[in-house]
Amino acid sequence: MKLSAISFVIITTLILITVSIMAAMDLSFSWVFFLTLIGQILLIYTVYRVLIDNYNTDKTFEDWYEDQPIERD
Repeated sequence: MKLSAISFVIITTLILITVSIMAAMDLSFSWVFFLTLIGQILLIYTVYRVLIDNYNTDKTFEDWYEDQPIERD
């Protein structure tokens, strides 16, 4: 199964939030350090996956924002 770029973003976010919680709870340094290293490597890989993702859209700058369209005369 091939994971999409957004899946890597979610997984990376959850790992780095877990690191923050573990550090705040004063857990073992080795666990926090190990998970931080994994999170940083995964973050770099996630950025790479997002940049090479084959995502196409039919939107242009003339479409402005979808939540607040501009009025056309």
